[in-house]
Amino acid sequence: MSPPASSAHVTDVVVVGAGVVGLAVARAVARQGREVVILEAAAAIGTGISARSSEVIHAGLYYPPGSLKARTCVAGRRALYDYCVARGVAHRQLGKLVVATTDTEAVDLEDLLARARANGVGDLRLLDGDEARALEPALRCTRALLSPSTGIVDSHGLLRAFEADARAAGAALALLSPVTGGAVEDEGLVLHVGGRAPSTLRCRALVNACGLDAQAFARRLDGLDARTIPATHYAKGSTFALRGPSPFARLVYPLAVAGGLGIHLTLDLAGRARFGPDVQWVDTDTIDYAFDETRAASFYAAVRRYWPALPDDALSPGTTGIRPKLGPAGAPAQDFLLSGPATHGVPGLVNLYGIESPGLTAALALADAVVEVLG
Repeated sequence: MSPPASSAHVTDVVVVGAGVVGLAVARAVARQGREVVILEAAAAIGTGISARSSEVIHAGLYYPPGSLKARTCVAGRRALYDYCVARGVAHRQLGKLVVATTDTEAVDLEDLLARARANGVGDLRLLDGDEARALEPALRCTRALLSPSTGIVDSHGLLRAFEADARAAGAALALLSPVTGGAVEDEGLVLHVGGRAPSTLRCRALVNACGLDAQAFARRLDGLDARTIPATHYAKGSTFALRGPSPFARLVYPLAVAGGLGIHLTLDLAGRARFGPDVQWVDTDTIDYAFDETRAASFYAAVRRYWPALPDDALSPGTTGIRPKLGPAGAPAQDFLLSGPATHGVPGLVNLYGIESPGLTAALALADAVVEVLG
């Protein structure tokens, strides 16, 4: 559908961005009985960050206790498993091993265990090397942390289910509808929508779920204090696929590194293995998903720390993705930022900044948080 062209009509809530978080928000708001319009610049849902995710359901191990990432990951993971069962979305609770390959890393693993337990992740087990190899014979490690509640999900099936739920609750979706600008008004916000039939849309409330473009979108809203908009930083990640069958039945992660979770092994629902993503800080002026095959050498070295038997020429080029970061290279990892009226002073406006991993896992809980802010 096209967004209403008449300036006389005021839409209750507009959600900009039809990725997994935007659709989860639209679903939650529409189920409150509110009128919702979803505006998406692309020709289909979930073509941005959501299309390039590792499809992992995270348990909630890594994030500082009390942070929005920790709270929404743990609550979102529980809600997501229940949702997938109820809606028939393909998923599998495989579990994962976070591995230490040196004595120093073994100490770091104990710190990770303490943090995860502080976040409310209560099903973890610390294993010695023999116990870990009993589960995964191909693994080399001195110790490992077993996370049984980590899993994988069909992200495209999840997107379709969120969209169907939102539509069933009365939400309308407008594809090929980029928002070219907007302004804060006395009674809400006005948006200028481009595309095949340019229009003006007024709304009482607006949710910015634009992912990589969240800050750029916010800067196009006249009347929003630019000082409340965080700087933009991008980290590109590459993933290589494993040729042939995987020797692992679970996900395998090294200790986290600055900007990411290390070059880890994940599995898809067909059992195919892939490694990554790595971390490559890139310019924010352009979005470039080109694959650099020369990065393979660093992948072989990283993976062989926990899987020494990785054969030569076993990795084939996979995919790339870009993650929005709220801090530059070398800075501590930043929390999700849900910027509402208490932050910027604009009634009815919620900006979601820095929604990267574990955004897919946290989507349902983030949606609940937005509903609470909107009131």
